[in-house]
Amino acid sequence: MSEWIEKRLCEMVKVNPSVISSSKYEGLIKYVDISSVDHGRLIGYTEYDFANAPSRARRTIKPGDTIFSTVRPNLRAYWYVKDCPENAVASTGFAVLRPKKGSNSRFMYYLVTENSFVNYLTLVAKGSNYPAVDTNDFNRAKVTVPGLPTQTRIASILSAYDDAIENNNRRIVLLEKAARELYREWFVRFRFPGYEGVKFVNGLPEGWEVVNFGSLAEIIDGDRGVNYPKQDEFFSEGYCLFLNAGNVTKDGFDFSNNAFITKDKDKVLRKGRLIRNDIVLTTRGTVGNVAFYNKHILYDVLRINSGMVILRDSSTVPAEFTYITLRSDAVQKMIELYSSGSAQPQLPIKDMRRMKILKPTNELLAQFVKIVSDILNESSLLQFQSQNFARQRDLLLPRLMSGKLEV
Repeated sequence: MSEWIEKRLCEMVKVNPSVISSSKYEGLIKYVDISSVDHGRLIGYTEYDFANAPSRARRTIKPGDTIFSTVRPNLRAYWYVKDCPENAVASTGFAVLRPKKGSNSRFMYYLVTENSFVNYLTLVAKGSNYPAVDTNDFNRAKVTVPGLPTQTRIASILSAYDDAIENNNRRIVLLEKAARELYREWFVRFRFPGYEGVKFVNGLPEGWEVVNFGSLAEIIDGDRGVNYPKQDEFFSEGYCLFLNAGNVTKDGFDFSNNAFITKDKDKVLRKGRLIRNDIVLTTRGTVGNVAFYNKHILYDVLRINSGMVILRDSSTVPAEFTYITLRSDAVQKMIELYSSGSAQPQLPIKDMRRMKILKPTNELLAQFVKIVSDILNESSLLQFQSQNFARQRDLLLPRLMSGKLEV
């Protein structure tokens, strides 16, 4: 059995090991700011000529590093740098942790992202408006670690889950891209099957029309309990899943951090209930995130909180078409334009109803849905599989990192 020894984190990693010199560096950089990272995921780089880059673009990163936002550490803006361009640079708002000799880089990542370490950072953070930690908070943190062979075995177990999630996410991105590209090809560029022989009237293919979005779907406020079922039927297991706005992301549903409500609580809240083929759209705060509750979402009973609406099939167009339409660039820009308020943007339902949407013929809609439904179903299955992987990893993580589960 491997011996676990208490050490200071500075014995295992070097914090903020290198920075770019503004007087010596010239050329392009791939910049990672705080908004580019979330819960172990890199959303993307922003490319700058270094001379015109933000002043915080200073911390150099390389494969094997862990970067962790020093502001509000409880929000878990961290990322393991599995690979990156040579000119990758992170914001000074991150602590860059680079493993020293005798430390497994992936193990170090799991060590500092496990709940007990995040709780430590949250506790020592200073400041009320923007609580933050500094280099010393990382350096003096006490951690208990095994020898390198055990570190490597633990890292290989946990990273298998993360690698599977990463592969699934890549496939999901490709699937979603394929669905959106098909939408653009058919309904933006008008290169749909048989377009060569179609007559255009007032700039649109014959039989197409511009309609108000309110005619395509029933819009149900999340604050309004609709189709309220019998309590015993709805709460067969004593509770139901309760979606907050954070459970609806730009990538669809995220069930990794679920809330549940009891029968008694639901009697008070009486929020909107989802049924299959409903679409959820966020309308407050982060406006415009969309998720599709199709048959492959394994939760049978869901309610939604405030700040969201349910879009229910009105039999005018298929739900799949409505979902992809809402994710299109043009409609996302329209949603942004209609959203009001600077501190907390909000999309009023009355404005949503009058958004102008292009409606093709029923025959073309049927062809589109036949293709897209398979894509969306596969994407949902991969997403749900990834969230199960994440739950399994998170259950193992504290047991492995405490040495309670021998490897």
